[in-house]
Amino acid sequence: MSLTIRHIQPGDYPEWSRLWTAYLDFYETELDDEVKRIGFERLLDPSNKFNGRIAELDGAPVGLVHFIFHDHMWRPEGVCYLQDLYADPEARGTGVGRALIEAVYEAADQAGTPKVYWLTQEFNKTARVLYDRIAKLSPFIRYDRP
Repeated sequence: MSLTIRHIQPGDYPEWSRLWTAYLDFYETELDDEVKRIGFERLLDPSNKFNGRIAELDGAPVGLVHFIFHDHMWRPEGVCYLQDLYADPEARGTGVGRALIEAVYEAADQAGTPKVYWLTQEFNKTARVLYDRIAKLSPFIRYDRP
């Protein structure tokens, strides 16, 4: 199997949308088509803070990652937030998730912003096995405005 991680491109919308919808389904969330289209356009806009990559196995899209660089009061260089990560169920266990995270690490290093962080649901046990191997679990608890 040949695994490739690459930048999201304008022609990726159909497969990106399929992967993005599957990711949203996992988190029991729905977004209308207009919100999806705006999100995709943000990923393509080089003046925007949003970034995205697609994972391909043997040329077929099987995963995605979205990440954002932002300022931080404690780090003059800022930080990188890995916002979304998804791999098709059939592709899990092939190194896709790890390769996508490492692509974010590489982009963050190239940007001079090596601090990368992300959130996941407590119940996301399969992904957390990977995360526990390649990252350090933070003691922070997240709160959301009601």
